[in-house]
This record gives sequence, structure tokens and C-alpha cells, in this order.
Amino acid sequence: MRNIREVVSSNRYRIFETKEYLDRLSRFSTSDQTFLNNKTRNYVYPQLQKEPHFGLNIKKLVNYDPETWRYRLGRFRLFYLIDESEKVVYLLTIDFRKDAYR
Repeated sequence: MRNIREVVSSNRYRIFETKEYLDRLSRFSTSDQTFLNNKTRNYVYPQLQKEPHFGLNIKKLVNYDPETWRYRLGRFRLFYLIDESEKVVYLLTIDFRKDAYR
């Protein structure tokens, strides 16, 4: 994938933010960006590094090809792909829950 930025490295899964994810994030208000940056850095990234398949806020979406996963962050939804062969999680996009499934 092109237009990506590596965020976190670990022994398990590495996390990459795609250009679309970064563009979407930049469209939110400053307070929403602060909330999302704090939550992702302190909670989401550590969890996805260890186990991106299971968790209270994680759900595999049905009938998506390629397999897409959702992470619930309050009123926001973060969508990502998992590359098992490379042990990489690609953050695809983030949106308000009300707009995320349209």
C-alpha cells in the first residue's frame, strides 16, 4: 500500500496510518482530534499491537472484501485491515458512527 505512515512498531503487529485515515482525522474539530489522538495512542494502538482480532470494541465486519475490522471509539468508528503475513494493521479511515456505515 502506498501513502502510509508507520506509527508504532512491536514484536507483534505494526500499525500504519493510511493517507485517507490521516485526511479524515484532519477534518474533525480540534477537540475531537485531541480526543482521538489521545485514545488511539494510549488505548487503541497498544490493543491492536497485541491482538487486533479480539476485544470489547473490536468487531469483524460482515460481507466485506477484503476482511475489514471496526474499532469503536465512543461516537467514532475506526476501520482497519490486518495483513497476517506481514503482521501489519492498516488504519483505513475514521468517521462519526452516524456517517460510518453509509
